[in-house]
Amino acid sequence: MTALTKEKSLLLPLCLALAAFLAEHQLAEQSRLVLIAVAAVLVGGILIASLRVAHHAELLAHKVGDPYGTMILTLSAVAVEVLILAIMMQGESSPTLVRDTIYSAVMLDINGILGLAALLGGLRHGEQPYNDDSGKTYGVMILTAMGISMIVPEFVPGEKWHYYSAFTIAAMLALYGLFLRMQVGPHSYFFSYSYPRRNTPTAENPSHEAKHEPLALSIGVILFGVVLIGVLAEFMSGFLTEGLKGTGAPVAIMAILVAAISAAPEIMTALRAALHNRMQATVNIAMGASLSTVILTVPVMEAIALYTGQPFTMAMSPVQTVMVTITLIAAAINLNDGETNAIEGMTHFILFATFIMLSALGL
Repeated sequence: MTALTKEKSLLLPLCLALAAFLAEHQLAEQSRLVLIAVAAVLVGGILIASLRVAHHAELLAHKVGDPYGTMILTLSAVAVEVLILAIMMQGESSPTLVRDTIYSAVMLDINGILGLAALLGGLRHGEQPYNDDSGKTYGVMILTAMGISMIVPEFVPGEKWHYYSAFTIAAMLALYGLFLRMQVGPHSYFFSYSYPRRNTPTAENPSHEAKHEPLALSIGVILFGVVLIGVLAEFMSGFLTEGLKGTGAPVAIMAILVAAISAAPEIMTALRAALHNRMQATVNIAMGASLSTVILTVPVMEAIALYTGQPFTMAMSPVQTVMVTITLIAAAINLNDGETNAIEGMTHFILFATFIMLSALGL
């Protein structure tokens, strides 16, 4: 009971979700400004829930070690993303929503999360070590997965989309099966790092609390928090879509919001890990989230398209292809020596700022 009382901050997001459910139809009839304000309040609830999920993800990572702790967090985030996309695709959504969401998630994870974490961590600690095998493995798999699922479709004839869609599902599942075997099997050391004694957890991070926090509680809070975030995100996206209708806001804004909401716990956890000089956890979260988003979201959404018989656009636009190419080249160079620094973080963060600017311009 004492442990459960620490989670009282989740009551506010829970109450917001219940209020949104009960007053959904009444709120839908309100003015555009009211709808946007309600969406903003729900975003606040999502951030509160994300803080608790991030906290317990960090405790879990201390208990079970990398890569298991961060893997649970990234898979939970992908589950939220797939849930939101599946719900939104049932309505009148853009045919490029899935593509734009996956693209936004990769930009947010690699350039936003990793860039900001490496920048802040570098300014605080200087060079931050990690296992360079993880960066190389993640990079080549992200390049392969995005190439197959989001670049090659540009050249597939429209009348043969279902054949290539089925192939894409099989290819993504095969890649993820091998990756999962590597991550938890004989190559798990690729995704872990043994820190020197001087860099072991201290009083400023939750290692001491992790010893006394029940494992089942951390897992339960993460699962409950992720579901709660998904529910809040569904209502938020609906209210925001209605509020922005007719305003001329870029279509990509919904894709960015879906990506940011699903990644909120990861962002919190990655930044805290970098500030505590544990860059391996940050690399696992940022790069692992990008890979999981592509390699798991694509087959689920492609399966939905095959089931409904309604294809959607997966091929990236020329601007998106260029941005992904620059990002993966920069990541391959920066994550090649086993240490990150503020300069490397700044290069990725500038790429993230460029992504935001291009999205604001509708590109």
